[in-house]
Amino acid sequence: MKILVIGAGGREHALTWGLAKNTTVDRLFVAPGNAGIGGEATRVALAADDVDGLAAFVERERIDLTVVGPEMPLVAGLADRLEAAGHAVFGPTADGARLEASKAWTKELCLRYEIPTARAVSVRDVDGGNEALGAFDAPFVVKVDGLAAGKGVVVAQTRNEAETALRTAFVERAFGSAGDVVVIEEYLKGPEVSAFALTDGRDVLPLVMAQDFKRAEDGDRGANTGGMGAYCPVGFVDAATEAAIEAIFEGTVRALRSEGVRYRGVLYAGLILTGDGPKLLEYNCRFGDPETQAIVPRLASDLCQLLVACTDGTLGAYRAHWRPEACVTVVVASGGYPGPFETGFEIHGLEAAAEVDGAIVFHAGTQERDGRVVTAGGRVLAVTALGTGVGQARDRAYQACSLIRFDGMRYRRDVARRAAEEAT
Repeated sequence: MKILVIGAGGREHALTWGLAKNTTVDRLFVAPGNAGIGGEATRVALAADDVDGLAAFVERERIDLTVVGPEMPLVAGLADRLEAAGHAVFGPTADGARLEASKAWTKELCLRYEIPTARAVSVRDVDGGNEALGAFDAPFVVKVDGLAAGKGVVVAQTRNEAETALRTAFVERAFGSAGDVVVIEEYLKGPEVSAFALTDGRDVLPLVMAQDFKRAEDGDRGANTGGMGAYCPVGFVDAATEAAIEAIFEGTVRALRSEGVRYRGVLYAGLILTGDGPKLLEYNCRFGDPETQAIVPRLASDLCQLLVACTDGTLGAYRAHWRPEACVTVVVASGGYPGPFETGFEIHGLEAAAEVDGAIVFHAGTQERDGRVVTAGGRVLAVTALGTGVGQARDRAYQACSLIRFDGMRYRRDVARRAAEEAT
């Protein structure tokens, strides 16, 4: 069996690492990959958004399964292109990818099919936005409709801040066409959780949940990022809440089918656990990053079999089994991230970090240059560790982090701290 994984980040390294465990996989390719992925797969010099090049590669190499990591190729219709040519692909068509590509479309879908979510309104200009703010209480949640690399959401504590967010999108055009429409929604209170489910378009297979850390600095301060860490499992989600979350996934798949969309891939739901039950904040049409790095190491089932089952409609025959250990991931980032940062710094200590008991170092923004591994992005590494509980996994992850060094290196020191304290 030949598999192609598309993407270059820590998520793709984790998926490749998991897929490589299947003994039926003869060849494993990654396009474009990163400096750490070479141990598990052959890198292909094709960008993740090169739809023509990727489709040609799949045809030429007779790839049996394509696994799409990031959202952009899905939104651009890569799955449509591959399916039309008779190739199996894990990831939704462009219609299904609208769950992530358009927050306004997803919000309308949820309201139409009574999927629990925050009250919201979509606006197309500053005047309409300012008028709509009057229907909400502070704090205000202001989201650009389209893809904005995780940076298009503002939780405004005051009306003035909300109006500034509207001007940023509509007047300053900070997010380009992604900000043509803005969604204003009510602020929901409660703990946040990342939930995942696989689907073949009919059956739904929930995976374990994770909690991520979006803010750049300790104590959930600083700018929003793509994610600075995650841990799994999440101890505060009870059985009744799990059932309610599964119902959200099942309702979404039914809604998509009613809209003529057969969604094959993963549903990634950002949820808030309110006093009225879990409510959907947003959907992503791909695995989360860095949550994937905290989930895949705990998977005892065959990842390859599960992904193939999503593409051939047999997912209902499978269940996911999990290792009992906890897993903690700490993102090691470039100085300045998520703002401007420099790259090209040599990374030291990778081998020593990987030797820590239970540790796995997933690469994200790295490149190989003259035999050295150097930084090549904002989020550079996802240092992950398994342990008998969250506390031990956390200690191991941070021990591994302490052995790594490069100029400007930074990471949060409080990932999973509260979970570890509550578990003792």
